[in-house]
Amino acid sequence: MKQIPLAIGPDPLTTFDSYLTGANAAAVAHLRALGRPAAPVYLWGPPGSGKSHLLRALVHAHQRAGEQAGCFDAADPAPWVLEPAWTLVVVDRCDALDAAAQQAAFALFVQAGEAGVQWVAAGRVPPVDLPLRDDLRTRLAWGHVFALQPCSESEARAALRREADRRGIFLADEVMDYLLTRSARDLGTLMQLLDRIDHFALAHQRGVTVPLLRQVLQEDAVEAQP
Repeated sequence: MKQIPLAIGPDPLTTFDSYLTGANAAAVAHLRALGRPAAPVYLWGPPGSGKSHLLRALVHAHQRAGEQAGCFDAADPAPWVLEPAWTLVVVDRCDALDAAAQQAAFALFVQAGEAGVQWVAAGRVPPVDLPLRDDLRTRLAWGHVFALQPCSESEARAALRREADRRGIFLADEVMDYLLTRSARDLGTLMQLLDRIDHFALAHQRGVTVPLLRQVLQEDAVEAQP
């Protein structure tokens, strides 16, 4: 009989403190120090560099200060309406904006600028390479642009160890080696996999070992097949 794991305690908040800064200290420091009004900010980098994490961390910081923020993603349907109470607008996955979302983002950028609302956006490529209409691409390039770098292997190990310790999971060196050589090394993927391992081990009442990790990865591969 399997034991059904219970969700004990909330996941850690996505904050600046929980972000693995690494080579991105300048971007983090700039976002932490943002005042109102300030020039727009655009973050770009490959998957796993922490773009979405930093956007959510900025929103959380504003909310803790008693302010309100608007959050948009490329998949959100238009129109995008600026609320009077917002002091911040963030837009994620700018590289994936379709024609309707580009129109919505452009209108929102103009409205935010007129209202003195801070604008921060993110995408996978620098502004000049964004597949967007010229007027929007130009506006995303205006202001502060930061290129984010993924964490190194040593930083990924440290982050995994810290989160495993928080969860009360013992990760032996051979488990860590197996995980890092058979999974994408971006933190988002690694943390999702650690969560899957945690639930799987609890459900089967087993310790986290290489055989258990191999079983988890095999099951995930089967589920991913069409």
